Amino acid sequence: MDDVRATLAEVEAASARLTATADKLTDDDLRAPSRLPGWTRGHVVAHLARNADSCWNLLEWARTGAMIRQYPDDRVRDAGVEANSGRPAAELRAELRVAVERFALQAATLPASAWRSTVAARSGWTHPAWYVLYRRWREVEAHHLDLDFGYRHTDWSPAYVRWELAETLEAIRLDGGLAAGRVRATDLDVDVRLGDGPEISAPGHELLAWLTGRGGASAGWPAPPPWPGPAARWRES
Repeated sequence: MDDVRATLAEVEAASARLTATADKLTDDDLRAPSRLPGWTRGHVVAHLARNADSCWNLLEWARTGAMIRQYPDDRVRDAGVEANSGRPAAELRAELRVAVERFALQAATLPASAWRSTVAARSGWTHPAWYVLYRRWREVEAHHLDLDFGYRHTDWSPAYVRWELAETLEAIRLDGGLAAGRVRATDLDVDVRLGDGPEISAPGHELLAWLTGRGGASAGWPAPPPWPGPAARWRES
C-alpha cells in the first residue's frame, strides 16, 4: 500500500500541474493545434477528461468485481473526444477538473485488497488494478506536454521519468525496434542493454522525450519504435 499511496501522490501532483495549465486556456487557445496530428488543444483536454473517467471505470471494476471496460469500444471513445473538443473553455476546464477529482476520490477510497484485482486495458491486455495509476500518470504527463502550452519535457517529474524510462526500455528490450546497443540515463539509475548498436547516453528527460516521440533526440540518434506498448511484465496475460 505504501507504493500505491506514493504513486497516487505523484498522479495527483501531475494532475494539479495539468489543471493549472488548463485553467489558463482560452477559447482561442483550445481551437489551436496541439502537438498531436489532427488534434486541437480542445481534443487533448477532452481526451484527458474522458481518460480519467475510463480509469475510474477500471477501479470501480476492481472495487465491485463487476467488469466495467474502460470504454464501450473505440468508436464511442473517439466520438466522445470529438464531441467535446469544441466546447467553450470554461466548460472543458470544469469537466477536466471534475474528472480529475472524481478519479482521485475513487483511488483514495479503494480498499487495499481491490488493488490486487485484475482489470483490462482498452486493447485487451490485463493487469492488476494498481497499474491503472501508472497508466493514468502516463496520460497526464505525456498529454500535458502535447497541449504545447508552456509545459516541456524538462518539467516532467524525476519520479515519472525514472519509471517511464525503465518501463519503456524494458518493452523495447523484449520487442526490439531500436538500433541501439545500450541506453543509459546519466542522471538516473536506468541503464538497459538492448543488443547490437551504439550506446546512447543522456539525461533521463532527454531520453524519454526521444523514446516517446516528443523531442529530445540528438543528431544521429535512431528513430524509436511506436510508443507506448503493452506493459512488459504482463505480456502473457
